[in-house]
Amino acid sequence: MYLGISAVLFGAYFINVFLGTIGGGLRLSGVSEMLILMVAVLFFVAGILKREAEARKSEE
Repeated sequence: MYLGISAVLFGAYFINVFLGTIGGGLRLSGVSEMLILMVAVLFFVAGILKREAEARKSEE
C-alpha cells in the first residue's frame, strides 16, 4: 500500500515536471513540488521498512 501511494505521488510529480517542460498544463510551485516529492520518499521508505520487517518475520 505504501509503495503504491509513493508511486502515485512520484507519478504526479513527474507529470507536473513533464507538463512544465512542454509549456502547458498544471504548474506547481517549487515548494509544492518539494512537498510532493518528500511525501513520496517518506511513503517509499515506510513501504520498504514494512517489507523488510515482513521478510525477517517470515525467515524466523
